[in-house]
Amino acid sequence: MVELLILLIKVVIVMNLALVLGSTCTWLERKGSALIQDRVGANRAGAFVESDRWYLKPVLPIVRLMGWLGVINTLLCDSLKGLTKEDFIPEGSSKFLHAMAPVVAVLPIMLAFAVLPLAPDFYAWGYYVHPRVAPIDAGILFVLAMGSVAVYGIAIAGWTGNNKFSVLGSLRAVAQMISYELPMGLVFVALIVIYGSLDVYTMVEKQQELLWGVVPAWGIVYQPVGFVILLLAGMAETKRGPFDLPEAESELTAGYFTEYSGMKFLLFWLGEFAEIALLALLLALLFFGGWDIPWVTLPKGVWWAALVGHAVLMAKVIFFCLLQIVIRWTLPRFRYDQLMNLGWKMLLPVALLNLVVTAIVKVLV
Repeated sequence: MVELLILLIKVVIVMNLALVLGSTCTWLERKGSALIQDRVGANRAGAFVESDRWYLKPVLPIVRLMGWLGVINTLLCDSLKGLTKEDFIPEGSSKFLHAMAPVVAVLPIMLAFAVLPLAPDFYAWGYYVHPRVAPIDAGILFVLAMGSVAVYGIAIAGWTGNNKFSVLGSLRAVAQMISYELPMGLVFVALIVIYGSLDVYTMVEKQQELLWGVVPAWGIVYQPVGFVILLLAGMAETKRGPFDLPEAESELTAGYFTEYSGMKFLLFWLGEFAEIALLALLLALLFFGGWDIPWVTLPKGVWWAALVGHAVLMAKVIFFCLLQIVIRWTLPRFRYDQLMNLGWKMLLPVALLNLVVTAIVKVLV
């Protein structure tokens, strides 16, 4: 009974963490784009609110601060707008598939969070707690599989849109996601060769050591090329700029979710930002030691050490989320031939070469 309760608590925490990270990325996107482009947009809602009512005056500074930060517009106004918009379904389309498409596209991303560790294991009330919902041994393969399943939701969304823009957007997305899964998978194989395990937790634990007693044994030290490949391929998988060809507004209106509105549209939107957070979490766990603090050794199995490790991991995740958003608002969108050439003619050969070199070095050393 206690084990079941712990499992339910972990499910609630992980799901809320995925949603909070997705919402945080939405806020970072709004404020980051405004700062990068030096513009004042619609993210000032509430910044200049005034009232003569005495009972509102104590909270006005807080409301203004939230307005300046863009919290009211991003996390409140957009949500209310999505809830109140009409749920439009194109004529001649399947209502069931139209409703299922965003669920199929987003649910695998949420499930991928379940196998990733969020802190070191610890003891609590006499129980050994794994800070992940499903501590499976092949977690890295599960993450890759969930990314493949999400393709189906996008394909269904384009087909149920019942117009050429939706179909073209979904075809672009499917081709793009399948193409960039190959170099991503090869990077995972190279990491498996180095660490000798498919378990993400084991990979993180092996990064807690020091090379030559000085350098942290992080994945970025062993696989700098793999890090660059995973960052680029992961950004292409998230379909965010400069890889946002499936939803290029100048060509396809909104791509595969052109015919979606209200909460269904917001679900697609949240899924994309959750993918950004998922990629950031993978980069932090696989290449930057997860919860490891260089040259600092935290006691194992202690709850407060696990809490500190979780905070360190989340700081790294936020950094990589911000990095992706800065890249998105800095580089122009690729042409589609450039997108395919990057995946098939550059990243894939380099990933293959990286795997071969990694295997040779592992055998010789």
